[in-house]
Amino acid sequence: MSNLYTLLLDAFPADRTRPFAFLPADRVMSYADLEATSARYANALRKLGVGQGDRVAVQVEKCIDMLMLYLGCLRAGAIFLPLNTAYTRSEVDYFLADAEPALFVCDVTAASPWTASPPARAVVRTLGVDGSGELQELAAAQPGEFATVDCAADHLAAILYTSGTTGRPKGAMLSHGNLASNAFTLRDAWRFTGDDVLLHALPIFHTHGLFVATNITLAAGASLLFLPRFDCDAVIAALPQATVMMGVPTFYIRLLGDSRLDRDLVGHCRLFISGSAPLPADIHREFAARSGHAILERYGMTETNMNTSNPYDGERIAGTVGPPLPGVSIRITDPESGRELTRGEIGMIEVRGPNVFQGYWKLPERTATEFRDGYFITGDLGFIDPSGYVSICGRQKDLIIAGGFNVYPAEVEAVIAEFDQVREVAVIGVPHADLGEGVVAVVVPRDPAFRDENALLELLDGHLARFKQPRRVVFVPELAKNTMGKVQKALLRERYRTLFGESKPLKVVGELAGRSA
Repeated sequence: MSNLYTLLLDAFPADRTRPFAFLPADRVMSYADLEATSARYANALRKLGVGQGDRVAVQVEKCIDMLMLYLGCLRAGAIFLPLNTAYTRSEVDYFLADAEPALFVCDVTAASPWTASPPARAVVRTLGVDGSGELQELAAAQPGEFATVDCAADHLAAILYTSGTTGRPKGAMLSHGNLASNAFTLRDAWRFTGDDVLLHALPIFHTHGLFVATNITLAAGASLLFLPRFDCDAVIAALPQATVMMGVPTFYIRLLGDSRLDRDLVGHCRLFISGSAPLPADIHREFAARSGHAILERYGMTETNMNTSNPYDGERIAGTVGPPLPGVSIRITDPESGRELTRGEIGMIEVRGPNVFQGYWKLPERTATEFRDGYFITGDLGFIDPSGYVSICGRQKDLIIAGGFNVYPAEVEAVIAEFDQVREVAVIGVPHADLGEGVVAVVVPRDPAFRDENALLELLDGHLARFKQPRRVVFVPELAKNTMGKVQKALLRERYRTLFGESKPLKVVGELAGRSA
């Protein structure tokens, strides 16, 4: 049997009273509780008419019951479809129309519009963080045993919607085999065992928190410190009990801003992992100096889960995402011709392996265009250095062409981030009458009072070729980011698209600087 749940079950601790999750209010869920609760959700799905291959769309706040519903879907052979809690009604309408789920699970506090006007062909049930949802009540009344459905490795386990490089969001189809291969590969690569306690402050509508963090924990028979969200006080309180923390760069930036972070606080930890967005090299170094730990950065995406990782044993190089994981093949190609490039040359990152998704939901033609010779064309630009480490230069759509020259934002950002005055930086290209695109650096200064654009530009002399240097620097209190900590460069480009064409650009910048998505 290739059902992901069954494969994970084999790794559960023999003593099922061992904790799976430490929850708020001093509650503990054991592995025995997990088996029974996931069975109840699988039975509840059957009760609602959800069959094998049916989609279950879920838009609820993070809670342990959402994880149990995910496992219940695996056991029932249903396809789990988590949706970002920030999505609006019109956005969710699109996903539901496209995925045609048999069941839509929404938050208790947001149920009224959906029950008044339910999506076509979908049963609507609620699930609340306080346990008051209709689906929770139904599940509680079901038996705590369920015969897990037999699934082939290529049967779908989940659909996650991603915007990709262009167009409307597309549903990335992930199979039981895709998720299983990544879970066990990462468990071994990162040395997870049943003694580990993972601090989990990530959302669970996304690959990082749902598949990477949760599946690895289950694959090792380990435990979670399950926090509803990232809160610096709560994370600092939990760190002495954790052995591993997974986070996005924003987590580490916020921890560095707290004087309580020191080596004593994290003395019980063995590993810190960062992903979902590039980790600035200066944050890597500062965290190592304060904590004694070199953050392990890795590279993945919705369509592939994880592709590369800096080594557990060996040098974790700031600014790189390490070599390909076992079983994963990566090549760098010319974006236009597909010709494979030599090491050190920047080009398109293409990935092949058991982790790579099955294609886009109901888009076979689009899927075909995203593959070349069995390799998935990621849309990310990067290079492989002589030692085999991969570095990401940014998305192809973020490439800046200034005066006919290619400017890779990640290269410029790495240089600017080295300056003591800079906390964070995002480099974008916006329309420029002479150059086509002008390079702009959007900077969060370490000292909020620092606003000297000329001083920062002067520091760049001798560090970058002139065509790579920003023509303007915009200072902001924070960068616009999504819930996973990725800088929203499309939003920044829209905000500053008239920067080189306005008579008073600094006034425009000042009005927009405080807004964050």
